[in-house]
Amino acid sequence: MSNQPLRIFVGYDPVEAIAYHVCCNSILEHASQPVSFTPIGLKNLPRSYQRPRGPKDSTEFAISRFLTPWFCDFQGWALFIDCDMLFLGDVVELFGDADPEKAVSIVKHDYVPKATRKFLNQTQTTYEKKNWSSVMLFNNSDCGKLTLDYVAGAPGLDLHQFKWLDDDQIGELHPKWNFLVGEYPKSSCALNLHYTLGGPYFEEFADCEYAEEWMAALAKASAPM
Repeated sequence: MSNQPLRIFVGYDPVEAIAYHVCCNSILEHASQPVSFTPIGLKNLPRSYQRPRGPKDSTEFAISRFLTPWFCDFQGWALFIDCDMLFLGDVVELFGDADPEKAVSIVKHDYVPKATRKFLNQTQTTYEKKNWSSVMLFNNSDCGKLTLDYVAGAPGLDLHQFKWLDDDQIGELHPKWNFLVGEYPKSSCALNLHYTLGGPYFEEFADCEYAEEWMAALAKASAPM
């Protein structure tokens, strides 16, 4: 790692704008060194990126997340996270958990979603390596295949199932860094809550697990100076 601020790319979708801001503020609250945030929103991508949102893309950043190494000119380290997350721990520790010999480090979930629908009544798609790509710590120099053209044209499942890497290039993070709310039993060890089914900012999930933690974080993020 360098002495530069830790680079964090956060998926941005207008329907979850409040989730993005609360997520970033929760990282800032716990981070023990400087960080920088880059939102990845569909409207902010280069004009040469001509991949529209697909019918199975539950968010605007479903595919563009894989441009993170490209945005970094394939240099250094960078973290991508979904916006529907709430950090309860120091993101610096997450970076420290990376395997420097691997191209990407992720939480290797092994589960079948409990629900068939999720936020905004979207279909809950089931596939191998589901949610592996929701937290990705990239060793950018080893991710050279993720060019603008490749990400724009590759099948979505090829990207989300990491077919652009050999299996031995994929490192593993502790599940506490991508704790799936509503899918896993509640745990005091969780350091990054992932409201993958829908967060309390959606009316139908106002009473979801860990709703109180998210609402408390919202209050902190919106408190007057």
